[in-house]
Amino acid sequence: MLHPINPQGAFYKALNKIPFIMQIVIGMICGTLLAAILPEEDKVVLPTFGTLFVSALKAIAPLLVFVLVSASIARQDKNSKSNIKPVIAIYFLSMVLSALVALIMATLFPSTFNTLADAATNTTPKGISEVLLNFIRQAVDNPINALITGNYICILVWGIAFGMLFRVAKPNTKDVLADLASTVSGVVRIVIRFAPLGVMGLVYSSCTQDGGFYNLLNYLHVVVVLVATMLLIAFLVNPIIVFLFTRKNPFPLIWASITRSGITAFFTRSSAANIPVNLSLCEKIGVPRETYTISIPLGCTINMAGAAVTIVIMTMAAVHTLDIHVDFASALLMCIASVLCACGTSGIAGGSLMLIPLSCSIFGISNDIAMQVVGIGFIIGVIQDSTETALNSSSDVVFTAAACGMVDVKGKL
Repeated sequence: MLHPINPQGAFYKALNKIPFIMQIVIGMICGTLLAAILPEEDKVVLPTFGTLFVSALKAIAPLLVFVLVSASIARQDKNSKSNIKPVIAIYFLSMVLSALVALIMATLFPSTFNTLADAATNTTPKGISEVLLNFIRQAVDNPINALITGNYICILVWGIAFGMLFRVAKPNTKDVLADLASTVSGVVRIVIRFAPLGVMGLVYSSCTQDGGFYNLLNYLHVVVVLVATMLLIAFLVNPIIVFLFTRKNPFPLIWASITRSGITAFFTRSSAANIPVNLSLCEKIGVPRETYTISIPLGCTINMAGAAVTIVIMTMAAVHTLDIHVDFASALLMCIASVLCACGTSGIAGGSLMLIPLSCSIFGISNDIAMQVVGIGFIIGVIQDSTETALNSSSDVVFTAAACGMVDVKGKL
């Protein structure tokens, strides 16, 4: 007789005792070892895990973008006090500068993915005019068709439109939209729960394809570029922004936020899970409650500089791999799209990776290829996503405190 899965079963409890990051690491190690020891005739089943994982991500990603963007805009409070406006302004300034820094780093230190080399598209945009025309054509697509085909530009446009109109809807309607967003995010969590198996299959495929184990060294390069860019933003760009707004030494606040918020976010890999830590830290610093109770949850949704960095660098890696010529204006448009994408990133592990296809589509990169980039993102996510979340979450505290002039934290912690 078959019994339903018992969430309190011994296997489930034992699995939950292993940190999710460690499970990803184990998946990578297993994929690498199996690629080395399995005989050629047995190298058939394992790649299926990676294929299924990427297919599941591809299936849920369009709906995730639409629902999260709509719900995020609909939940904005029109009657919130004006002291939240400087925080929001700093949030967006930070994301724009982060995207530009990421573009510079991706240009100075270009990364490539050998596994995408055979999938190059034959139709790439020739310049900014063609990019804009493609952008407009995609933006006015049928929303249902956009969800089916993965037209992320159209999904983003319709998501913003629906979200703006939902702002004047009845509270019960907003509650339904919020519940829908939670449900879709829950489905994503279930899919991501299988990431260790998916990563094992993806790493296995990378090691057994042309280039073999050297493919993993390509991933090391993009990881270094990603982490270096995020550290540059945390210790150079953010301090400059804080100094411009406060004219005070920003580093005590920066250091306190990274050590007390960034470290916990690094291990939880979830901006949403780190909200209680940030609220407590803001209270200790002395930030007014009426400000941080709004700005911290809002920052969890829209302050995603790390996500913008990930989207730009991973997209540019795909562009370099496919040998697509990109002029400055087209790259700038991609940065703007990355900032908009980042605002719709969910507060769960790996959320920014789900939005890479939107920026890839600007350069004519197909959804299939873009989802391969997403798969690579999960392989390097052990470091990338942890660092990204640490930057995002600690920045929420930094900019909230800076907007209120609470930069001096000596004696308060």
